[in-house]
Amino acid sequence: MNPAKTDLAEQITSSDRRALARAITLIESTRAEHREQAEALLQELLPNTGQSIRIGITGVPGVGKSTFIEAFGLHAIEMGKRVAVLAIDPSSPRTGGSILGDKTRMEELGRHKNAYIRPTPSGGTLGGVARRTREAMLACEAAGFDVIIVETVGVGQSETTVAEMVDMFLLLLVPGGGDELQGIKKGIVELADLIIVNKADGDLEKAAERARREYANALGLLRPSSPEWPPEVTKCSALNRDGIGAVWATIERYREIMAKSGGIGRRRAEQAKAWMWNEVSDTLMNRLRTDPKVRRRVGELEEKVASGVQTPGKAAQELLTLFLSGS
Repeated sequence: MNPAKTDLAEQITSSDRRALARAITLIESTRAEHREQAEALLQELLPNTGQSIRIGITGVPGVGKSTFIEAFGLHAIEMGKRVAVLAIDPSSPRTGGSILGDKTRMEELGRHKNAYIRPTPSGGTLGGVARRTREAMLACEAAGFDVIIVETVGVGQSETTVAEMVDMFLLLLVPGGGDELQGIKKGIVELADLIIVNKADGDLEKAAERARREYANALGLLRPSSPEWPPEVTKCSALNRDGIGAVWATIERYREIMAKSGGIGRRRAEQAKAWMWNEVSDTLMNRLRTDPKVRRRVGELEEKVASGVQTPGKAAQELLTLFLSGS
């Protein structure tokens, strides 16, 4: 085994923040040799993982996700927890890097010794979740963080990706005029374990209560994602930090119920299997795209498909035959 990796694993499990940052950088690297090193490191860290509560947070732009996460994270720290935030930022089309800068949007939390914020570019991944977010979560758990928060870009087509990697999925909403359900996809509401109406303060306080009631009624018509936990709706003002304690109490209650019933264990087991098959799919696709025989033919086949001379299905079969013939 590579001694350097063993040292890095020991540093991470000793809560060395710089070592954790280096590990996540290694995990996020797309270079083949880094991939091997990252897998070896994660294998070493695995016995030290699994003790945290993994929380996914999504919401429409402008809902105040960063303000909520800061208020929630600081409250969790007051409860004696260590909090890691994996904030998935939109990628810059030029550099591929993060463009929102969550550390600047969660300044107070970012300065706390018991918090760790890692902005990660989405890289164009559907749902705004970086491909290696799952592995970064394991590294944070091994470093001793009790609460792992994954913040996504916003409500998109593949927010199921977030729900499939966390223990509890939170949907943040903002009170507004008219139909409170307008613009929110039913599928995302169905995935939520807890819906939080944020900005319940000032002139919006009554609207927030009305929105809370409407969503609570709507949830009564949907089938819960977990039989042990009917999803709940609450409200808060992240700006004034009102209602954050109630959110934390709900999450603690959820964790207790799901742990007692075995729900979290079953969910994580299913997630691990899905993760394995995603890795198989991604690895095969990468190898197919970089295969020399495929690369020589792909341009011609794409042209035929685009011009309507050949069906996509027949072209795909031809590419797969080329690829498999050299396996």
